[in-house]
Amino acid sequence: MSLEEDSRWLEWVTKQFESIAGDDKEIDLDEFKTALKVKESFFAERFFALFDSDGSSSISLDELLEALDLLIHGSETDKLRFLFQVYDVDGKYLRVKRERCINAIVLTCHVGSGSIDPDELRTVLKSCLRESAISLPEEKLDDLTLALFESADKDNSGSITFEELKAELENFPEVMENLTISAANWLKPPDLEQKKCKTPRYLTRAYWHNNSRKLLFLCLYALLNVLLFIIAMLKNAHGGPWFMVAKGCGQCLNLNCFVLQVLMLRRCLTWLRATWVLRVLPLDQNILLHQIVGYAILIFSIVHTGAHVINFARMSQTDGMYQLWEYLFTIRPGIGWVNGTASITGVILQVLICLMVVCSSTFVRRSGHFEVFYWSHLSYIWVWALLIVHCANFWKWFVVPGVVFLIEKLVGIAVSRMGGLYIVEVNILPSKVTHLVIKRPPFFHFKPGDYVYINIPVIAKYEWHPFTISSAPEQQGKFLCYFLCIKKKHMQIFLNYQKSFEWFVSLLTKLEMDQADEEPEGRFLEMHMYMTSALSKNDMKAIGLQMALDLLAKKEKRDSITGLRTRTQPGRPDWAKVFQKVSEEKKGKVHVFYCGSPALAKVIKAQCEQFGFNFYKENF
Repeated sequence: MSLEEDSRWLEWVTKQFESIAGDDKEIDLDEFKTALKVKESFFAERFFALFDSDGSSSISLDELLEALDLLIHGSETDKLRFLFQVYDVDGKYLRVKRERCINAIVLTCHVGSGSIDPDELRTVLKSCLRESAISLPEEKLDDLTLALFESADKDNSGSITFEELKAELENFPEVMENLTISAANWLKPPDLEQKKCKTPRYLTRAYWHNNSRKLLFLCLYALLNVLLFIIAMLKNAHGGPWFMVAKGCGQCLNLNCFVLQVLMLRRCLTWLRATWVLRVLPLDQNILLHQIVGYAILIFSIVHTGAHVINFARMSQTDGMYQLWEYLFTIRPGIGWVNGTASITGVILQVLICLMVVCSSTFVRRSGHFEVFYWSHLSYIWVWALLIVHCANFWKWFVVPGVVFLIEKLVGIAVSRMGGLYIVEVNILPSKVTHLVIKRPPFFHFKPGDYVYINIPVIAKYEWHPFTISSAPEQQGKFLCYFLCIKKKHMQIFLNYQKSFEWFVSLLTKLEMDQADEEPEGRFLEMHMYMTSALSKNDMKAIGLQMALDLLAKKEKRDSITGLRTRTQPGRPDWAKVFQKVSEEKKGKVHVFYCGSPALAKVIKAQCEQFGFNFYKENF
């Protein structure tokens, strides 16, 4: 961090202190935890004891700033000695003073033993695990403690001295580098970066370049709607303004229902993705387009219905032949090409469309009521039938996609009855996700990015749930489809270990084994494991734990957290650095497939746009 950022952080600490301290201008341990937002009580107590230079069980602002000044301006040795005192649980307090004559920092430590024994180290590592939300068996904690202690205790004296700890740290250059960072990163305060005025992502050149197909499609789609609306209005100018609006919206509804039908042709879209059409149309975003068109249908139908109601109300007042309710709920006015049923079918259609949109909302689908969404969406069969009866020209828009859709359904039924598929293995994972290993039928072929539909009649006879191959549902689910990836191109997998890892740990283990004997240049897969809840490497509290995990991983040749050979990294990936490295490798077109938090998806997508990578968000 820069000097300016350090100064800003000290200013923040001062304000925090002044807002919490009482009339005595001092804070106790509980207030100290609140001030610096330190979660784990062990570290809060150790920091407090070290900052309390006079042993009064309270800290004054001067004591706090003196100690923090050391962490900001002190040398590596000063900071390492502070770290040693944190680990030396017998240590009581810290005394810091600045000698003006030589402009040097003098550190006086009042300690109990001046060394770290195995029990103290175990206490520290256990607190690091709790701080990182890592749950390991007590035996594994003992192994970590032993690995670090045996490596650091050079003279086999049964305790680690300051010089021994310093010598051990020198074997970890990245850890020594962290000793140069400021107190702001050591104590992990809230993000103090001021919000900068940035150009909205949707207005950046990179966004328009990387979303050109989608944006071009939406522009043409909107233009076609406007064009049809105007033409229909002009053709029906004789009926008055509200009649014109109703007819304009009706023509737009024909177009949108046609587009919605096309977006429902999943097998055709899957086939088209393997052709040149993918370079022109945003076929990979068919779900998003389906949602956009669905909302457009809702809006056009409401305006269409409202305009007709206003027009009927005007007609009932001018000619007096029929009342408004007769126009809406009877066939007496004779409106429509099938026995005057246009009004009645229109009312039913409006109810069904509104019901489908409401039941497809996120809060319904992800609140444990998927069947509500599923069964309400099946009413599309009634919608198509009623639209044919409601509008004399709709069949012209419906016939081609309708026939193709019917063929797709018949093919799907035939394929599902071919058999040859059975469950090989079932496991109940700790996160209460059911893991199914399914034998692949000989006729079943797939490519990366494909998905399958699974039906378990015992659970629900008519429900088919889509699953991306080699993936699992994001939320608690009833089953998990599990397949082996195909070795096609060089891949890098970045996993945030947010229990999700357990869904495919055996798959990753097998991939590692497959590549174990390969030369580095022949390996098609790189795995990068991140545990976002863990303390990052630039957090002082994590130094001992990360050293112990590294040492034990080298000794056992596998990661203590996942069991894989790939070492789990703490904290979050620096996506800018990750993508910069991938870009510099120049191995061809880069495709980024993502599943997880929508908030993180925006961050990664923005980085992809900056580097010109293709971004795909998988929905499980």
